[in-house]
Amino acid sequence: MLYCLSTNFTKMQDMNVVITGASKGIGKSIAEGFAAKGAHLFLCSRNMAKTMPWQQELMKKYSINITSFDADLSKQEEVKSFAKHILSATDQIDILINNTGTYEPGSTYNEEDGQLEKMLNVNLFSAYHLTRALIGAMIKKKAGHIFNICSIASLNAYPNGGSYSISKWALAGFSKNLREEMKPHHIKVTSVYPGATLTSSWDGMNIDPKRILETADITKMILSASELSMQACVEDIVIRPQLGDL
Repeated sequence: MLYCLSTNFTKMQDMNVVITGASKGIGKSIAEGFAAKGAHLFLCSRNMAKTMPWQQELMKKYSINITSFDADLSKQEEVKSFAKHILSATDQIDILINNTGTYEPGSTYNEEDGQLEKMLNVNLFSAYHLTRALIGAMIKKKAGHIFNICSIASLNAYPNGGSYSISKWALAGFSKNLREEMKPHHIKVTSVYPGATLTSSWDGMNIDPKRILETADITKMILSASELSMQACVEDIVIRPQLGDL
């Protein structure tokens, strides 16, 4: 279901930012960061409808437009539906942030059947299909910036990473290939590799909040990378807790 919110503008910024997995955690923080810059947002998650008060607050505070969409991006038809609604509203997509992701622990040799397929559908194919659906508009404008939220698990195998790690390695591979393909079209591609970050994924675990990253840390890095000159591209953002990985 699509939710379109509007307000009377006292100012207008010509930037449209698409963020998936935007109802909580890293995605929500990124949305707040771009809202503060005056960007108009296209947000998606499985639970965007539950965040309406938050969306209204952002709109009122920053005089922006937000279009939000409830969708399960592990399903290709819902990815295409989200993209269709974006493109019906605008042909200008300045920034795409593929943040949708999920984590389930396990080892490749004994995790449940179907876990790899689930991890790939959410962590890889959501980004793959949404990028393919929207990138034509960026190519036409010869401008744009794509951020793929990978993981430290994209770089190093670790115990109990299993299919999650495999899917994040695949997302990093997609991001690297896309970077090379988009150079002639003047579209930037940045791979983001966060370490352990304080989100709901850590609920119920005995983790000192000061031991891991804040979501705002990731947001600040993405905002900085998005504000560079046209001739500069940050290809990789690797950010870990000060004391290292858990």
